[in-house]
Amino acid sequence: MTTYEPQTLEAAPEKSRGAMQRLKATAGMVPNLAARMSNSPTLIEAFVTLREIVQAGTLDAKERETLGLTNAVENGCEWCVAFHSFVALKLGVDQDAVEQVRAGKEPADPRLRALVRLSRQLIATRGRLDPADLDAFVAAGFSKDQALEVIAALAVSLLANYAGNFVDPELDPPFRDQRWSRDGH
Repeated sequence: MTTYEPQTLEAAPEKSRGAMQRLKATAGMVPNLAARMSNSPTLIEAFVTLREIVQAGTLDAKERETLGLTNAVENGCEWCVAFHSFVALKLGVDQDAVEQVRAGKEPADPRLRALVRLSRQLIATRGRLDPADLDAFVAAGFSKDQALEVIAALAVSLLANYAGNFVDPELDPPFRDQRWSRDGH
């Protein structure tokens, strides 16, 4: 069976090391998923660079983590759900909101609910939004430009979620309490 070994900063392909170092500098670690993604310099560089761009956008950290969690649930990435649950809670996203998203439901907070709905609609329709979906997002206090920013966040998630679904990374110790399963969270 083909497997992907986790890479260390010292042993990773040379072209992966810069992205790994940047990730470690901002995240405090190179998580197991990224360590496996680092087998491909192209993938890890794309992921880290796009992550940096999205983090510099107008969505705040709680909104970005809620998006990451929503996308991970929708794409069935068990590692990513645990990771984004951990980070969202650490950032102060309401426990109930995290549990609702993990269960495939919507959070009570109107702004987060609009964000979750938009992301789910984008995934379900492959970007073919009904104008009412965009109007609802804007009515919740977001700008129409932020709907485009959600697409960039989806792209970051897609890289991690798809990789996480087939490289089968071990769940890092800090995230284990947030373990989730596609079959029943």
